[in-house]
Amino acid sequence: MDGGMTDLHMNALALEIADGMDEAAAQLRVVSHTLGNGARVIDAGITVDGGYDAGLALAEICMGGLGSVTYAPVMIGTENWPAVAVWTDHPAVSCMASQYAGWAISVEKFFGMGSGPLRAQARVEKELYEKLGYAETAEHGVLVLEGRTPPDERVAQWVADKARLKPEQLTFVIAPTASIAGAVQISARILETGLHKMETLGFDVRKIVSAIGTAPLPPVARNDLRAIGRTNDCILYGGQARYTVRASDAELAELAPKVPASASKDYGTPFYDIFQRYGGDFYKIDPLLFSPAEVWLTSTESGKTYHAGRLAPDVLAASCYPA
Repeated sequence: MDGGMTDLHMNALALEIADGMDEAAAQLRVVSHTLGNGARVIDAGITVDGGYDAGLALAEICMGGLGSVTYAPVMIGTENWPAVAVWTDHPAVSCMASQYAGWAISVEKFFGMGSGPLRAQARVEKELYEKLGYAETAEHGVLVLEGRTPPDERVAQWVADKARLKPEQLTFVIAPTASIAGAVQISARILETGLHKMETLGFDVRKIVSAIGTAPLPPVARNDLRAIGRTNDCILYGGQARYTVRASDAELAELAPKVPASASKDYGTPFYDIFQRYGGDFYKIDPLLFSPAEVWLTSTESGKTYHAGRLAPDVLAASCYPA
């Protein structure tokens, strides 16, 4: 079990990946610049094309270097989809302490949800990190943002103050939802959405030993709102996640049916349509919707596996390839 306060050095691991992006900027079609106060910003899709290689790097940065992401085809219904395959042997830390976009960055007119290992240094989400029993002491922090407005010096200073670092010790990596790299890093949240759902249900996610899963990749949408719909649908209707858990059969038999997206009252139509149905108010959507379409929970105690959920190829196709 990931226990105690063991520092797995996610910021250092993510920094190596970010440095690699910087060094291979031309090949990855990203651009890096340094703000006046020394913070580094890597753009993976706002003013540049970015791409699939940049998306893999971005996804692994989100997981603090403790997760692996690659491309693999998956069959959903009768169709073969391009997809990401994601796995980690540190699910609670890589997914919840790093990848989960849980840090609200609000500075004057700038707003964005931050993910990545800098969250474990700042620990602004005190309740979550107390549950996880995890913290980092980093010399350089890496934060991922999803959006079209890159952070400026004021944002960098605000983040640095919260994280008890100096701006020159920070790297920001950003890509919009409607970009290739942005879509990849969201589909790569297939395991994280399941852990977040289980944590919301009151399950101790530190009991999850290892996790592996796949999620299809959507085509790039014409705008970010449509892209939010497609990327969510790839997980809700096409995502498959398998978790090895240190728990009893009784615990997993009760938990499994509650985890998939299909357990939500809002399941069954493209996310964009759900969003419109609630008048564009994201917070009216059932928060228990956000999880993989299909899950398998295997007990390390008995070796028995509990399966729940289903793929919905028709809904996925309607979202990604509308007539």
